[in-house]
Amino acid sequence: MSDPLTSNFPTDVYATRLKQAQQGAQTAGLDGLIIGTGAELAYLTGSWISTHERLTALVIPASGTPTIILPAVDRGDLALSAIPELDITVRGWVDGEDAHDLAITALGVTEFNALGIGSSITADHLIPIQNIVGPQCRFSLAVQVLKELFVSKDAVEVEQLRGAGAAIDKVHAQVPALLIDGRTEADVARDLEALILQEHDAVDFIIVGSGPNGANPHHSFSNRVLRNGDIVVVDIGGTFGPGYHSDCTRTYIVGGDPQAADPEFIKFYEVLHAAQLAALAHIRPGVTAASVDAAARDAIASAGYGDNFIHRTGHGIGLSTHEEPFIMAGNELVLEPGMAFSVEPGIYIDGIHGARIEDIVVVTQTGCETLNNEPKALR
Repeated sequence: MSDPLTSNFPTDVYATRLKQAQQGAQTAGLDGLIIGTGAELAYLTGSWISTHERLTALVIPASGTPTIILPAVDRGDLALSAIPELDITVRGWVDGEDAHDLAITALGVTEFNALGIGSSITADHLIPIQNIVGPQCRFSLAVQVLKELFVSKDAVEVEQLRGAGAAIDKVHAQVPALLIDGRTEADVARDLEALILQEHDAVDFIIVGSGPNGANPHHSFSNRVLRNGDIVVVDIGGTFGPGYHSDCTRTYIVGGDPQAADPEFIKFYEVLHAAQLAALAHIRPGVTAASVDAAARDAIASAGYGDNFIHRTGHGIGLSTHEEPFIMAGNELVLEPGMAFSVEPGIYIDGIHGARIEDIVVVTQTGCETLNNEPKALR
């Protein structure tokens, strides 16, 4: 487990990010940024503060000193972040004050043209902000305006993701020994929870899908009893270090003997493995997220299983488990070095069984680095 007082990055990392965010706002022609709680705030300040329905917002004007607006009752939690050491004005508010007006005032602008809004700012806060600045003001999602900042990972983030990938690999290495005839999915999940916590700070999710349950990509686990020869999809993830996430899927066979599996399953598992490798080989700067999806999907469709691949090929990962870039049809986002995402094609035969192979990758200058390295062969 990480100590929340020591798991943040050095203060200069956050100072640089804040400066880059401000410069990005200027370049985009914004009057400033209003960032709510969650991953974006943690990225900029190291703070995971949660203030429930009360407004907490990091206000970054296009020029000038950023301000964090938060309920006075929660000011003590700022000590768990880099904020006390950063050039950020702290403005606490008490019930009865207009926190939205305080946030707008902190921008230092009287006539508004455009604002960037953090993705966690909910409608009950966005609407009052819109009412204050007036209908002439254009609103954009900060993550879309500042893609190079929020979507591409810097060197310190990539190192954390490597650590998270290695941590979940250690858990997957122990999965075959857990899949024993007569145990239930829930038995396996309890063991996985303990194993994930040995390597991570928190458990994010556990999927143990055996037999027909493996055909449901978002099955969690149940009291279904495992039998020798059953196919089992194990998809697990946890929170690591200063909030980065692991996420990796492997498909197993109870008893470890592939010869005990349905020959039709062996056939489509080989197709799936080849499809994932095709997607990995396609990744490099300059290609689109949609084209990576197509590389996997076309390989599966050409083998006759196109209708059995029922989800996107992947999702971005970092301080959120799911974020841009989303690897799916229609997403023409061009990949750049530092972008991190999953590559997880799947084939699902409803009511019988399913399979998925998932690795986290980071785009490099010439291709991609795979952060998960446990074997993919059925075992």
